Amino acid sequence: MASLNLSHIYKVYPNGKKAVDDFSMDIADKEFIVFVGPSGCGKSTTLRMIAGLEEITAGELRIDGVVVNDVEPKDRDIAMVFQNYALYPHMTVYQNMAFGLKLRKLGKEDIDLKVREAAEILGITEYLDKKPKEMSGGQRQRVALGRAIVRNPKVMLLDEPLSNLDAKLRTAMRSEISKLHHKLQTTFIYVTHDQVEAMTMGTRIVVMKDGVIQQIDTPRNLYRFPCNKFVAGFIGTPQMNFFEGRLLQRGDVVNISLDNTAVSVDAPIGLFDKTDRAYLNGDKKVFIGLRAEHISVDPDAHPYRAKCRVSHVEELGTDCQVYADFDLDGSDTVAESPTRVIVKAPAGSWYDADSIIDVSLDLDHMHLFDTETENTVAPRIPEEVVVDGRIEGGKLSLLGSEILLPSAFDASEGDVKVHIPTNAVRLGGDIAAVVREEEDVNGRILVHLQVGDRVLFALCDEHTSQEQVTADIDLKSIALERNGETVQPPLDLVNSLPARLSRRKATAHKQSDGKTAKGAEWEYTLTVAGYDLNCSAELAQKLIVGGGKNIFDKDLDVQFDPYTATVGEDGIAASVLRIADYGRECFAVCAVGDNTVNVSVPKGFDGKELRLVLRPEQLVVMEKARGIRLA
Repeated sequence: MASLNLSHIYKVYPNGKKAVDDFSMDIADKEFIVFVGPSGCGKSTTLRMIAGLEEITAGELRIDGVVVNDVEPKDRDIAMVFQNYALYPHMTVYQNMAFGLKLRKLGKEDIDLKVREAAEILGITEYLDKKPKEMSGGQRQRVALGRAIVRNPKVMLLDEPLSNLDAKLRTAMRSEISKLHHKLQTTFIYVTHDQVEAMTMGTRIVVMKDGVIQQIDTPRNLYRFPCNKFVAGFIGTPQMNFFEGRLLQRGDVVNISLDNTAVSVDAPIGLFDKTDRAYLNGDKKVFIGLRAEHISVDPDAHPYRAKCRVSHVEELGTDCQVYADFDLDGSDTVAESPTRVIVKAPAGSWYDADSIIDVSLDLDHMHLFDTETENTVAPRIPEEVVVDGRIEGGKLSLLGSEILLPSAFDASEGDVKVHIPTNAVRLGGDIAAVVREEEDVNGRILVHLQVGDRVLFALCDEHTSQEQVTADIDLKSIALERNGETVQPPLDLVNSLPARLSRRKATAHKQSDGKTAKGAEWEYTLTVAGYDLNCSAELAQKLIVGGGKNIFDKDLDVQFDPYTATVGEDGIAASVLRIADYGRECFAVCAVGDNTVNVSVPKGFDGKELRLVLRPEQLVVMEKARGIRLA
């Protein structure tokens, strides 16, 4: 059994195409992880890098804490089941299953015991003397699984193993593989393009597109809380209904209108606590998503009603799918219409083509996406909340409270919009709040805090047992805006400086059999903003593996936060431009060549020059040309 850690994994081909772009995740022991996405999204490439069949361009792969980037596939203690089964046609089932064990020089008795145990688990004992051509597709699939499990591997990798089976057999084999995972208690990583397989089998699902992770979550959370329009449309059958529309706040209600239709409903503002308020002024279009089961042919099922024109009905036995259009006068076909809607109706429902019916909308399950980025504008964990504020007399008034502004703030007096990130809000402080709800988000608690007439959000490690609490806001993280322009930005927590890697040969003295012998070895230097840092061979090897042999000719960037850099007597020369005092914390804003960096300094620091001390192993190293992280 094994856990896996994939840290900033890249696969970049010689032509520059990124097949896998910055893939990072932790896989716990005994998990069933499913990689899902359309063809060419990088899921099989990622699986093959885990198997060792594809070289990792950059990043680190650990199995049970051990880095295996350079470990041969046969030594990784994994087993892989391929899409085409890859059975030897001239061998019997028994011989196919035993072949890998023979290569490992196991005794005949051990091989026989393992093969027959696996055959018993998979129900293929009676086929052990047959050859693959004498068996059905499902039986051959079991043999391929048996050949993998006889090795008792730490990790089982399955690359679209059911794609060659018919629909009925696929359904049966899904159940068999899930049962097998439960019996073996081994880590499974499964690749498929079929979202039904992903939803029914995985404990967690990785949705990929164009080599990039879109979302990692449980099947339930992916379905209920998609992070973008792609995930929302990919997960779920039938696909989610999407409409272009606008949101307009009028006091305590928000009007929702769908473009090119007569659909217009008013919903309470409470439904939009997590929604970016910039989308509630009616100026920005949004994609409005509703699943078929959240639209009812019973007009009294939900309080928000609309009319649609029926195109046709599909009877599925357990229920019906009504294909209709919210544009009652449209001439487009249903397949082409942007106002098409699929409604899930009870079994036996029937409506004549072109009839107008009343439906009701369950807006509690509505999803909202930006029309350009297609990202959700109402994420499960909101990035920030924007509230009205006013600066007067050195104080910031917002949500019924006054905050004394520290000297780092130089915005002029007047009304402002205050951008408050969720990670800037914490419990305990001077702002009175009421706990409206506590939401468990993958092990962390998202606390909904009613402050004045708005809801703020805070992430905590534990539930709070109180209804009346106080909150605090980390002032270095907020931004102030006036008339659409930022008048006070947040402190930048990511510093970046140019760097190069170099090496030279040095004389080394090595002990062998009590004798000292001279030899040569490479010494590496990471030059950051003109200052040389000693670079360990381990870090240099990471950079060379990811950047290639010509890494020494490439421009690099190193990134670090204000707390990673310390002030010392020797280091990178920096000129202090100003001191940003945020009350609890103080930062020196410094110029290093053409770059500006922020460094944490003690209260009362008043130096004009300083030296930045950096440790190479604490830096993020990026290759500029390809935009990939090397370490």
